[in-house]
Amino acid sequence: MHLLLTDRLICPRCGPDFGLILLAKRMADRRVLDGELGCPNCRDHFPIREGFADLRPPPRDPLTATPLAADPGVEATNRLAAFLGVLESPGTVALLGSVAVHAAALADRLPEIEVVAVPAATHAEVERERVSRLVAGVELPFHPCTFRALAMVGDVVAPEEAVRVVGHGGRVVMERPGPDAAAQFERAGSRILIQEGGWVVALREAR
Repeated sequence: MHLLLTDRLICPRCGPDFGLILLAKRMADRRVLDGELGCPNCRDHFPIREGFADLRPPPRDPLTATPLAADPGVEATNRLAAFLGVLESPGTVALLGSVAVHAAALADRLPEIEVVAVPAATHAEVERERVSRLVAGVELPFHPCTFRALAMVGDVVAPEEAVRVVGHGGRVVMERPGPDAAAQFERAGSRILIQEGGWVVALREAR
């Protein structure tokens, strides 16, 4: 997990008013490999092991070591990069659910982007440059406007929650959307850019 990402994390129990405090036990190249994150309000602790952070609210079931699917291929990753709209300049992008299979390839494709992969399956992956890995609950443990863009599969989180953590002018990309996904994005203050071929791309309106 990249050190700077820890400044954007909030307590999954207490919400955006309470950021987490990092106690790093092992680091390398500005990446936290082992340590814990603590909430100053509820006093709960969230472990980081081999770069992977468990930010689920308690009680936490054991994580299985099921790996992600195989590399989806260059064409699929390039399409996702285009949907996200972050082909240039630095920033942070979130991939939720099985779409995180693109994390390593997207990090290679966009060398100034830090990719935050948020399915439990990344527990089995190896720490690498420009990919931060964590698991979370249905409410994302990030401050508002943390990401330049976000991609997810289906209803892994509510569209409103996805929009909350994306900056104004950023995009939320949904693969395999539900029938009312576009309407939910619009109610959350987003404009639909693309709705075709099993994808919805929503733009969070700039202020």
